[in-house]
Amino acid sequence: MKKNGVKHQVKKQFPLIEDFIQHLWLEKGLSQNTQSAYQTDLSQFALFIYKRDLTLETVSTTDIESYMHELKRIKISARSAGRKLSCLKKFYHFLILDKIIEQDPTREIETPKQALYLPKSLSEQDVEALLNAPNLEDAIELRDRAMLELLYATGLRVTELVSLQYEQINFRLGLIRVIGKGNKERLVPLGEVALEFIQVYLKLARPQLNTKQSPILFLSKRGVQMTRQTFWHRIKIYALRVNITSSLSPHTLRHAFATHLVNHGADLRVVQSLLGHSDLSTTQIYTHVATQRLQQLHQTHHPRS
Repeated sequence: MKKNGVKHQVKKQFPLIEDFIQHLWLEKGLSQNTQSAYQTDLSQFALFIYKRDLTLETVSTTDIESYMHELKRIKISARSAGRKLSCLKKFYHFLILDKIIEQDPTREIETPKQALYLPKSLSEQDVEALLNAPNLEDAIELRDRAMLELLYATGLRVTELVSLQYEQINFRLGLIRVIGKGNKERLVPLGEVALEFIQVYLKLARPQLNTKQSPILFLSKRGVQMTRQTFWHRIKIYALRVNITSSLSPHTLRHAFATHLVNHGADLRVVQSLLGHSDLSTTQIYTHVATQRLQQLHQTHHPRS
């Protein structure tokens, strides 16, 4: 009974959270995944303060500091804690703008220091093996090969890939118009190999998958849009097939795309544009990846290393 009472009281605070998310959707065009993440983070915080007889409107800086200490105590990573604090900062900024509160309790709180995060990537040899893993005689695997080639050629987010529509590709110019985070558009070159596999897929495989008209480029067996989870399950099948044992994440090929570009001398601003990063600092992580690679090459090949 008590547990249900807690849930009921926390839910009383949800209208504020929902107003905030609706505001961000209207202003920023948040994806459904990002909206869900905000909802989860704010609901967790609402539960924390409810146990201290507080509401979202009545917390102080000290209360939020206590919350951050609690996150550290239960071993939430600095990266995740920083994301949760960023969510709270945006939320309380919204409450200020909406004149619901007068003082921002998050203003003096600093983001937790994070260890340098180096994204996991694949070697060029591993990527080559992964791309060659699908059986091109099978319609589903031909589709997967086209998706893998496109993912590696463009660095798309997986969500951008599975929601891609035919009309977003300019076959004559070899460009793809990507709708990224915040509904921001960017143009990314496809590359000849990816373009060729997409055309082969459209000619030979897609007609076998599409039982009705659909604007989605890459279709599931049922002729509808694939989920991110389904596509990543497919990638893991091919990784096992070619004995890639390193841990894969939904961004592994995106990281490989960026890392290999930087390793081959691409300008960081160009990589930022291709990835759709709004801030160059997000892209700068790949300079560290490239530096690591140079150090490894030096240690392996230099006679005095």
